[in-house]
Amino acid sequence: MKTNKVTIGLIQGKCGKDIAQNVEYHVQKVEEAAKKGAQIICLQELFNAQYFCQTVNVDHYDLAEPIDSPTLQKMSELAKKFEVVLIVPIYEKAGRGVYFNSAVVYDADGSYLGTTRKNHIPDGPQYHEKYYFVPGNTGYPVYETRYGTIGIGICWDEWFPEVARILALQGADILFYPSAIGSEPDHPELSTRKAWEKAISAHGISNGVFIAAVNRVGQEDDMNFYGGSFVSNPLGDIVQSLDGEEGILIQEVDLGEIDFARNLLQFLRDRRVETYGPLLEKELLKKK
Repeated sequence: MKTNKVTIGLIQGKCGKDIAQNVEYHVQKVEEAAKKGAQIICLQELFNAQYFCQTVNVDHYDLAEPIDSPTLQKMSELAKKFEVVLIVPIYEKAGRGVYFNSAVVYDADGSYLGTTRKNHIPDGPQYHEKYYFVPGNTGYPVYETRYGTIGIGICWDEWFPEVARILALQGADILFYPSAIGSEPDHPELSTRKAWEKAISAHGISNGVFIAAVNRVGQEDDMNFYGGSFVSNPLGDIVQSLDGEEGILIQEVDLGEIDFARNLLQFLRDRRVETYGPLLEKELLKKK
C-alpha cells in the first residue's frame, strides 16, 4: 500500500471574554502543536471569542474582523515561522453590515490560500446564528497545501453529507470540521456528543477520507461545550479523541489508506447521479 503520511494537530481550547488573551492562548497552543510535529493545525470555530450567538446583541457585530486584520496577519506569520498549514476560523467582516462565519487557510510558507465561509446557518435556542452570519458564498473549496489536499466544513455544515461528498469529489483527502457545539438548552439531560461523532465519522466511510473534527470546551454563560475532538480514518474508526478538557490532539495519518478504503468500498464508483434530482428540490416532502 502506497504511503503518504501527514500529522494533524487539533487545538481544543477554552475561550474567555478577553479577545487578545484568547488569541495569545491559541498562538501558544499552535506553537506547542508545531513543536510536537503537527503539520496541518486546525483551531475551533470562532476561535478568538466566546460563542456569542447564545444571545441577540447588536454589539457583538463589533467582534468581526476583516481578512487582513492584525489577528490574521499574526496567524500567517505563525504558519510561516513553524512551516505549518493553519486553519483559522473567525468571525469575518466582509463589508459594512456583511458578516460571515469563516475559516481562513494559510499554507506552510504563510501564504493565504483562501477562505471557506459557513454555508448552513442554524437558528434555535442559544444558537442565534442567522442574526450574525450571512450564508456562505464561497461554495466548498478544497486547498492544495504543502502537506495534502484538504476541505473544510464549519460546524453545522459538518452534519450534511452533501458537503463531505462535494469536498471528496473535488479531491480533498482530509476534511476538517471546526466546531462550537455543546449542551442543548431545551434538553439539558441530553448530550449530542456521540451523535456528533457518529454522524461526522460516517462521512469518512461513505467518501473514503480522513476526518478531523475540533470542538471547544468549557462553560460559557448557559452553555457547556463538551470538546470530544477526534480524528477518524476512511473506514470510520476513531483513531484518537480528546475528552471534555483542554488539550492538543496530535495524530499522524497515512493517506495511502484512502486508496485501500475506496477500493474496498466503491461508493464513489457506484453513484447514480442521474437519480439524485430530488436532492435539488427545496420542498421538504412532495405530496403523493
